[in-house]
Amino acid sequence: MNYTAAHIAALLEGEVIGDGNVALSGFSSADLAGPGDLTFAEKDTHFAAADTSAASAILVAGAFTSQSKVIIRVSNARVAAARVLPLFFPPEELSAGVHPSAVIAPTARVDATAHVGPGCVIGEGVAIGARSALLGGNHVGRDCRVGDDVRLFPHVVLYERTQIGDRVAIHAGTVIGSDGYGYVFDQGRHRKVLQVGNVTIGDDVEIGANCAIDRAALGSTVIGNGTKIDNLVHIAHNVVFGEHCLIMGQCGFAGSTQFGNYCVIASQSGVTGHLKIGHQVTVGGKSGVTRDLADGQTVLGYPALPDKQAKRQWIGLQQLPELIVRMRQLEKQLADVTAKLG
Repeated sequence: MNYTAAHIAALLEGEVIGDGNVALSGFSSADLAGPGDLTFAEKDTHFAAADTSAASAILVAGAFTSQSKVIIRVSNARVAAARVLPLFFPPEELSAGVHPSAVIAPTARVDATAHVGPGCVIGEGVAIGARSALLGGNHVGRDCRVGDDVRLFPHVVLYERTQIGDRVAIHAGTVIGSDGYGYVFDQGRHRKVLQVGNVTIGDDVEIGANCAIDRAALGSTVIGNGTKIDNLVHIAHNVVFGEHCLIMGQCGFAGSTQFGNYCVIASQSGVTGHLKIGHQVTVGGKSGVTRDLADGQTVLGYPALPDKQAKRQWIGLQQLPELIVRMRQLEKQLADVTAKLG
């Protein structure tokens, strides 16, 4: 679909510098852009590449100007790009209805506007909301609740009593509500502690591919509104995430730890169990958190320390080989002096 530069600028609350009637039919990076494409630039080097590209218009923030391109000036070019991309790449429209191969329990309630793809199994007492889509091979256990405008990509599994809010996307292969890892040692063997809670996921959450979020032992494992989870993340039983957290790939969270709002957990980090993590905490990549963290802290390393302290330690470690050599030289000099005095 084509849009004029003026139309795009109005949607983004920006201004057009140049011909507002130029037609835009796509969005691309500068190196791949062709005629009719919109691109964006944040830095001088990016703008130089965009200005010499074949794109017809450039989204910018700041005082960039061009002799050959239409400029759409906005307050934040990256945010504007995120807002405009769905215009050029709208999500696939799925027709309402149930595929003949789907199996739906008699007591399940599937909204007439929902899409249920091939090979889906929907258990007793399940409720599927308006315009939600199960794309194929999904298993939804008994008494689950799936809100409006939810999209479950192929082979997502929801164990019984999972609660999903509105506008949630869960990508392929993810399992929600599997057993929490709970055992006690009894008479020489590990006895399973039944995990009888559930998982509750708020509105506007996105969960990547091949994640596992365990149901609570008692109560609920909770993912707060607006939280975004990358691929290959494991969240154990009774973990609670607040709102609008960002969790990068390959992270793991042990049971019963609680996170505040707006936390950022970088890739390949781990957090031990039964901790209290405050609001707006940032955990650097490959870190191991083993203690409670107050609001606003940034930590790095293993065990995770305040970022400035961790960086000082890393610098000190880098100096250790040189210090060892110097120490050995001093020891030799001391030994020589002692021998002469002796």
